[in-house]
Amino acid sequence: MKLIKEHHRGISTILAFALIPLSGFATDIYIPSLPSMARELAVNNSAVQLSLIAFMISSGVSQLFVGSLLDSFGRYRIGTVSLLVFAFASFIIAICHNIELIYAMRILQGITVALIVVGKRAYFVDMYSGEQLKHYTSLFSIIWATAPIVAPFIGGYLEAAFGWESNFLFLGIATLSLLVLELVYGGESLKNYHPFEAKSILQVYLATIKTRDFSLGLILISLSYAMLVVYGMSSPFIIEHVFHLSPVVTGYCSLLSGVSLMAGGIISKTLIRKPLIKKVSVALALQLGFAALMVFTSGIKTNLFTLMAFTALVHLLSGFIFNNIFAYCLGRFSKNAGIASGVTGGSLYIITSFFSYGIVNIMAIKNQQLLGTAYLAFAVLAVVTLVLFIKARASHQKQEEAAVILTAEVAVV
Repeated sequence: MKLIKEHHRGISTILAFALIPLSGFATDIYIPSLPSMARELAVNNSAVQLSLIAFMISSGVSQLFVGSLLDSFGRYRIGTVSLLVFAFASFIIAICHNIELIYAMRILQGITVALIVVGKRAYFVDMYSGEQLKHYTSLFSIIWATAPIVAPFIGGYLEAAFGWESNFLFLGIATLSLLVLELVYGGESLKNYHPFEAKSILQVYLATIKTRDFSLGLILISLSYAMLVVYGMSSPFIIEHVFHLSPVVTGYCSLLSGVSLMAGGIISKTLIRKPLIKKVSVALALQLGFAALMVFTSGIKTNLFTLMAFTALVHLLSGFIFNNIFAYCLGRFSKNAGIASGVTGGSLYIITSFFSYGIVNIMAIKNQQLLGTAYLAFAVLAVVTLVLFIKARASHQKQEEAAVILTAEVAVV
């Protein structure tokens, strides 16, 4: 087994960070191409939007289970094979023009991305601890936010110059490049292998999911992420069909959305020592207010600038909330990092897919008012979830305090 060499540790960590946004890159790079894909493949808008959901659900379901495989068989070999398969699927999508085959390849990409990203998130728990680990995990959503910043920006220009197929050719080439670097500088990070026993693994999964503050935290981050996904699924059709602008403009608008998301994560990082509940409550109250204003002002005036101004504010607060709660969920079960990482990422994608695809199909979002209404609905649900999260977290803290007191009493006796 190839282990990570000590003098390659820094490069290996950079590579891990580079692969964490792969899931977002695989969805966001072809957002500007959705209208042209629908046109050239002779399918409706929902059919091409479903390719996004197929990827997200397959990735989400896979992440629920791959953590146990990675904890039992290691990260490195599984990760490198997955990179190769992901690149292969990207090239197949680029050369085919069959929507059913695209769905199949997107599902395959979702499975391989799950193996790659869960392994790389667990890498940090393998290699670091204490304040250093807390520092790195707090960077996850900031690094992840590079995908919605860079991917649609690149995708918009590729679409305008070479067509939608070039998005997937770019994905395949970029993934192969990262695979080469991984083969040169990477290695196995797992130090303590867990036996692959179905019964014990199932018990860990059940204990994880039954933990109320953890499960409610997953719903919170899913609602925050669903706002971005709904924007990604709806904005190309609003910008290109309603405002009659080009895919390049769609890319620039997604760039602004991604920058806002990252800014929220950076602000969260600077306020890392502030009380969790207080800062998340304030952010959610502001988000609720901006979503309501987005709906209200749409009856007065609506254009690209008003659309993107409110979107940027809502996404900034989504990034802030997501970063805080995501770090909380990842750190909740440090002894089973692979499973915790998988359940967190998997549940995020599954719940987000349910919320986002459901509301897009129910509302048929075509303008600022409907997009703002979707944001408002998610924000209201998030407020209710936060109230339940606060109660569950307080209960958990009381149990921990009682356990500490009991341990001290036993020690004295």
